[in-house]
Amino acid sequence: MRVPLRSLVLFATVTILLKPTLQASAQSPLRFGLSFTKDHSKSALDGRILLMISTNNEEEPRFQINDGADTQLIFGIDVNGLMPANEAIIDSDVLGYPLDSLGKIPPGDYWVQGLLHRYETFIRSDGHTVKLPMDRGEGQHWNRAPGNLYSLPQKIHIDPAQDQLISIVLDQEIPPIDPPQDTKYIKHVKIQSKMLTEFWGRPMYLGAVVLLPHGFDEHPDVRFPLIVNHGHFPSTFGGFREEPPDPDLEPTYSDRFRLEGYNIIQQKYAHQLYKEWTGPNFPRMVIIEVQHANPYYDDSYAVNSENLGPYGDAIMYELLPYIEKKFRCIGEGWARFTYGGSTGGWEALAVQVLYPDDFNGCFAACPDPIDFRAYTVVNIYDDDNAYVTGGPWKHTQRPGQRNYQGHISTTLKQTNLRELVLGTHSRSGDQWDIWEAVYSPVGDDGYPKRIWDKRSGEIDHEVANYWRENYDLRYIMQRDWKTLGPKLKGKIHIYCGTMDNYYLNNAVVLTQEFLENTTDPYYEGEVTFGHGAEHCWNGDQDRPNAISRLRYHQMYVDKILKRIEATAPTDADLTSWRY
Repeated sequence: MRVPLRSLVLFATVTILLKPTLQASAQSPLRFGLSFTKDHSKSALDGRILLMISTNNEEEPRFQINDGADTQLIFGIDVNGLMPANEAIIDSDVLGYPLDSLGKIPPGDYWVQGLLHRYETFIRSDGHTVKLPMDRGEGQHWNRAPGNLYSLPQKIHIDPAQDQLISIVLDQEIPPIDPPQDTKYIKHVKIQSKMLTEFWGRPMYLGAVVLLPHGFDEHPDVRFPLIVNHGHFPSTFGGFREEPPDPDLEPTYSDRFRLEGYNIIQQKYAHQLYKEWTGPNFPRMVIIEVQHANPYYDDSYAVNSENLGPYGDAIMYELLPYIEKKFRCIGEGWARFTYGGSTGGWEALAVQVLYPDDFNGCFAACPDPIDFRAYTVVNIYDDDNAYVTGGPWKHTQRPGQRNYQGHISTTLKQTNLRELVLGTHSRSGDQWDIWEAVYSPVGDDGYPKRIWDKRSGEIDHEVANYWRENYDLRYIMQRDWKTLGPKLKGKIHIYCGTMDNYYLNNAVVLTQEFLENTTDPYYEGEVTFGHGAEHCWNGDQDRPNAISRLRYHQMYVDKILKRIEATAPTDADLTSWRY
């Protein structure tokens, strides 16, 4: 879940030119001109110009764009070759979110901010040239990506009935991010990938954050099992804290979990992991979190893709061997496991299914849709429209997100339109666009083919059929079970809350029906549900979701140990790493 940063609200360079008042309408004469100076770039820039307008100054407008009821306004246009001092114009014809036009803004005083999300040019090996925002260490967050230009917020009066040109100079630049430092237990590695470099036509890198077992240096002859924890971009290893909780930490309230002092709870459980990890009975293993942020998202979904390139093979055959050699892992399929939640849950199941011999078990919690008959609330094969259901007289908007009581905070159309404002051609850096970038074939223009029209919701069933054959995990397992089944027996573990905020339980139910009722040989795994549990439920029936999500690393250790003991080769070393 992406949490906005709070920032000081300062002042920008703003000029307002007024002309005679006209009647306000969606076709308003109101215009914004956004530009940058030669101080930040002497050459032309490509990217996405974004204009944010907020009713409050609690934090910068760029951190107030979301799917919730409190979202503020954003408008966006592409710019190609924008020269210094030249203005990019946003007028009432430019699509916005959640209001679709500047002309619909009520007259009043607002906090205004502009930003340029910079794109780079990639000449790929498939013959296409595309312009995309390369990740710069922030995990594909447009509002804090180093090198992006922006203006400081300024309070101004807006009246769509006025023929105004409001000029905003993007005179600030987001600074680089300092890399995290290694510690005794946490190491950061980075390699240049030959496969990805060849695909993208420029040096491309993979990284990992490595949690070393206690006693790693003191036992130089021991080789360890490896656990791959998949998930969103990690700058360092999360949930592991050597120091006790900060006694002076001011408690903050979690809206998501309705808990006061949740930041203190997080520190408590992070320190608890450290104490267990270094305790006398915890099995000594290596855990890694993969860093595979790319030009489309904060990770690649760990599979090969027409649009992203061979990330699956690059991780499996370049990154993992490097890590296993450097950190003395056993390096065999029986001693390698994977787990994760949400995006990481999909990835854990995907790599287990697509590389069945290379892992000995996956633990997929609240996975992104693993059956596209339930692509959240859409059946991309049978439905004609993603946004609405109904008949000739009545159309009902499909929901996009709910809380534990089933109350809807956004519709599927609204969240997709937000992404469209953030970036065309699947370039928003957000959820629906990355699914499209990973799963879709390449279009004639070099960008991913749309699974549906972002404005109308009309589904392209030719693209849907491509998704099914290549990325619908339930379908792939069912299609290939004759050969896959023997390799996956006992390896599949899936967990999901029945009130998952993004309706991910729907696809898990369909997958469970296949695994439990039709597999031959029987899959011998588990699919379990948390009654009333929201997103991130990971199989813990004894603790609330807010707590269990802080214990992923402890959740599956016993099951991993039992699996190793039951399946390891007869000559395998099962004792030296149990010191």
